[in-house]
Amino acid sequence: MTALTYTILSDPAPLEASVSGRQSKSVGTVHLIVTNTARRTDWSAIEVKVPVGDDDGDLGPNITEMKGTYTENQWGGQARNRKVTIERQQGGNIFKVTPQADGTASFRPGDYMVLTLENFTVASTPGPAVLTVREKTEDDDGEHTRYTSVALVKFAPKEIPAPRDFRPDKSMVGTGENLTLSWEGSADLTYEIVFPGGRNTVSGGTWSPPVPRRATTYILIATDPRTQKQHFLTTTVQVRHPVLETLTATAGIDTPWVQGTANATKGRITFTGTGVQITDNSGGQGTVQAGKADLNGVNTEWVQGRSADDGKITFPKDGLNVRQGSGSWGTVHADKADLNGVNTEWVQGRSADDGWITFPKEGLHVHRKDGSKLTHLVVGYATLDIVKTRIVRGLKDDDGWISFRREGLNIHRERGMDRGTLFAADTDLSG
Repeated sequence: MTALTYTILSDPAPLEASVSGRQSKSVGTVHLIVTNTARRTDWSAIEVKVPVGDDDGDLGPNITEMKGTYTENQWGGQARNRKVTIERQQGGNIFKVTPQADGTASFRPGDYMVLTLENFTVASTPGPAVLTVREKTEDDDGEHTRYTSVALVKFAPKEIPAPRDFRPDKSMVGTGENLTLSWEGSADLTYEIVFPGGRNTVSGGTWSPPVPRRATTYILIATDPRTQKQHFLTTTVQVRHPVLETLTATAGIDTPWVQGTANATKGRITFTGTGVQITDNSGGQGTVQAGKADLNGVNTEWVQGRSADDGKITFPKDGLNVRQGSGSWGTVHADKADLNGVNTEWVQGRSADDGWITFPKEGLHVHRKDGSKLTHLVVGYATLDIVKTRIVRGLKDDDGWISFRREGLNIHRERGMDRGTLFAADTDLSG
């Protein structure tokens, strides 16, 4: 049995074995507490053998340094710390601790020494690691060399914690803005971000994707390279001016306006309380183009053909005006017109050589091509209350004719002024 008592503590407690293949290793610190629980003892050396390697019985693969402090515990007074000398024997795994002064030092009851192996990489194989101690002491019974051992356990490594807090630096982005996605997670996991149309391998806890064109959900996939266990986190970024390839709405769309995407096509439809307004890319009144329009009514200032020189119809209060593209009066072409009345200055046949009729205040005039009044009016049948005319002639040029004088009428033959003959089946005269 040793003269001194040895206790081992670890930080963290318990120690966690490292994992082969992980970027980060398990790091720990071991404290060996040496105390005197009995009578006063002088000590000259304490040797600590540390199991070095990566197997189950090893503490760690690279143990390079041990630190120590000897504390004299004075009851009723202030404790006094003194450093000790620690040497690593021939670069091996044995550390020799001696008092700073040559010879021996007193180890009174209650005194203690703390020997520390600090921030070493823990072996990757779980299991107990045993440190052996050889002490050299001197008391009333003489000099003694005694041995003891202290042990601790390296537990199997815990599962790598799942990443957390996957988030964008802004939840709404606009054109020309930058976007950064961030998360918190172990560097021992491999990371990939999946999004519509692509996937990217990422690291470092941040990634800046291209600004999406529409609302996009990103999926962070974290994989343990040893166990292949995966963790999934999602986050969604909204776009202030989304671009959609197609849109299907089954319950309707509520929006104040709809606009084209490119500058050349930025016509806009605005929804008002009475219907819609169509504006062009400069904000002026726009144009609706369609193969057909089925409407209950149209209120418009004018209607024109597709070309700038096509005819135009305007709508004054008293009806409508038909004009040419130049603004001059235009022509209405129709197979038939069914009207309650016609107000016109003149009527002419389809050809420019045809006769034409004008409508003076006193009745109507029938004209020839040269503008003079016709000498005869050809009528197939007419029923009139009264006819006022200067002469009546037959259909042929050599037919006779009748002229009307104040005294009565004259009957002439052919074109001359010679008196003609009146033929009748029966004549009933007053005299």
